[in-house]
Amino acid sequence: MMPDLMPQAAEQVSLLEAAVRLPLAAVLGALLALRPRRAGTPARKPAVVQTQVLLAVMGALVMIVVGASLARAFGVVGIAGLIRYRAKVDDPKDAGVMLAGLGVGLASGVGLVWLATMATAFLLALLWVLESKEPERCAAFSLTVKTEDPAELRRRVEAVLRRHNLDYDLRSWGADELVYSVDVPIAKRTEAISGQLVALGGKTPPGVVWEEKKAK
Repeated sequence: MMPDLMPQAAEQVSLLEAAVRLPLAAVLGALLALRPRRAGTPARKPAVVQTQVLLAVMGALVMIVVGASLARAFGVVGIAGLIRYRAKVDDPKDAGVMLAGLGVGLASGVGLVWLATMATAFLLALLWVLESKEPERCAAFSLTVKTEDPAELRRRVEAVLRRHNLDYDLRSWGADELVYSVDVPIAKRTEAISGQLVALGGKTPPGVVWEEKKAK
């Protein structure tokens, strides 16, 4: 009976350790990722911040799995050496989730079933919190509004853009047109916005042209 109890006792210890260490790693990783930004440094991308937090958690999870076992340590190194993922990953956070899957798989493979389950639940909750703060992805457009009186129409055009909560910037102002740079959420369609812009002109509706900018 004693040999059967040893793995259970070891897993209970690992589970208690994980309950403290994984949240601690998330908090410390977030403190590093969200450190005050110095003037002149580039703005931090939310996906990169999220990935840094995930990596801190994964480092803690892998070390809990390895523990003092030299064999497990060599196993982790061997598995990491076999990974060759060459597909393009648009969101850096997805790379962190891949590592999360590796860590959970390692825990499951060495028999730490409850640790793997708890770590998965914690990571799901962490991802839910991180992604709830993530700004909506947008497409960049050049919006041209053709009109006989740009000065008179400008205020009303910008009121429509603000009503749709769009980020915009007036790029040029000609004798018969207004040209804006506009960020439009991926899920939002431009037809409804165009209809409201056209309706601003009354008997002489303005021309509205959207041109999506190609990503560099």
